[in-house]
Amino acid sequence: MAECLDLPVVTQAATLDELAFNIREAIGLHLKGEDPSELGFSNDPTILATMELDAVA
Repeated sequence: MAECLDLPVVTQAATLDELAFNIREAIGLHLKGEDPSELGFSNDPTILATMELDAVA
């Protein structure tokens, strides 16, 4: 699962690559038509993702 901390955007995926793609796409759709710099957002944001893994023991 990935969640944008500054916008109401949440997504999920089976792999980290898919998750990165999904969150970027979801944020892009949320901000469609907006200038992120006018909203105070960085042009090169950091993405933080949390992954839950199955127990190994």
